[in-house]
Amino acid sequence: MTTWISRAFALLVMLPGLLFIVLGLRWLVDPAGVAPTLGLSLQTGLGLSSQIGDLAAFFLVAGLSILIAVVTRNRTWFYPPVMLLLLAATGRLVAWIAHGASFAITQIVFEIVVALILLIASRYLPARD
Repeated sequence: MTTWISRAFALLVMLPGLLFIVLGLRWLVDPAGVAPTLGLSLQTGLGLSSQIGDLAAFFLVAGLSILIAVVTRNRTWFYPPVMLLLLAATGRLVAWIAHGASFAITQIVFEIVVALILLIASRYLPARD
């Protein structure tokens, strides 16, 4: 890839990483504000603990892994967020098919598209392993 295309692609790859970090941090500092953006009602007690802990961890691991991958140019860091996103999309499909949840097409498409971008980045961005 030419230098400017590589840099532009790296910036594109970093955008979902930054979005995920912001979402993860919001789960830690403003769960009541971020829950509705994901179609969630904020729980109480142990449910609230699970929401904050699990969702903050999901988004922070995904976002930090993406940024580490882009900065270090180490392809291995792209794979954890790819797995998280594809498993989340799979979980949404299972929720729809087996449990009567709404079909979350927008979220599923977003997760798959970002995962594909990350897989492409794992092939073309890294300069070293």
